[in-house]
Amino acid sequence: MSTVTTHEAFVHPALFYRTEQEYTQQTVAFLREGLTNGEPMAVAVPGPNLELIKAGLGGDAEGILFLDMTEAGRNPGRIIPKVLRGFADAHPKGRVRIIGEPIWAGRSAVEYPACAQHEALINAAFEGRAVTILCPYDEVRLDPEVIADARVTHPTLISGEGHESVSDAYDWQAVVDRYNQALAPAPDAAVFSYGGEDFPAVRQFALAQAMRLGLAGEQLMDVELAVAELTTNSVVHGGGRGTLAVWAEQGQLVCEVRDAGRLTDPLAGRRPPQRGQLGGRGLMLVHYVADLVRLHTGDDGTTVRFYLSL
Repeated sequence: MSTVTTHEAFVHPALFYRTEQEYTQQTVAFLREGLTNGEPMAVAVPGPNLELIKAGLGGDAEGILFLDMTEAGRNPGRIIPKVLRGFADAHPKGRVRIIGEPIWAGRSAVEYPACAQHEALINAAFEGRAVTILCPYDEVRLDPEVIADARVTHPTLISGEGHESVSDAYDWQAVVDRYNQALAPAPDAAVFSYGGEDFPAVRQFALAQAMRLGLAGEQLMDVELAVAELTTNSVVHGGGRGTLAVWAEQGQLVCEVRDAGRLTDPLAGRRPPQRGQLGGRGLMLVHYVADLVRLHTGDDGTTVRFYLSL
């Protein structure tokens, strides 16, 4: 695999593979180049692909951090702060090399917009940093739309044979904007309108609805915490009021907060706050406890929808 672009600060290639052999050959070559350069390395890919890479590396796998992306990146909104930034920030000197595969054939249609936005926002999150993140894409099992989006979110493209080219479609902001989709309210949701005086009541409402729909155990604390953070944001930053809706769909509890605020930072909730920073932690906390977060922001206000498995 050629990495002629590694003189640039941030390098973000997409690897398009069609077979296990292509996948193993290109990812192992990428990692062995990092070993030669003495770069700290992490691999976050779905479990079966993780085993392919480990087998291909053999004894060279020692010292590389391996993470199953189906667990570490189940919610695509926490991959940047917890997986990618978590590793890169722990190695601030010299170049860091990562393989991240956040999109696989098992991802649902509900999850995909957040995945596509994640891939786009990597470019903003790591601009100017000495980090290389290789993102593999299965050309056989993924939809053509996914492959087309990858050409927009990655400035460099690598084929299964290792040929490298510059993407003529690269425009990460376009993908962020395209998937900033309005989220239609569920017709059968239980709804609570709240203001600053309703914090205890809105939390109790969320817990009661979650239990009614079958949520139990520690996840109830996750619901209470996430709802507290989002409703507080509504009152402080979103016009002073908002609505909470709770319902169940396809084996998941869904909680949605709507208010009149507008987010201006595309990395809100995905950018770790600086030491001593006031605010900026609430939405990231929601990403950490939820299985999925969908978000829409615009002139009509902001909607944050989070999902937990029942």
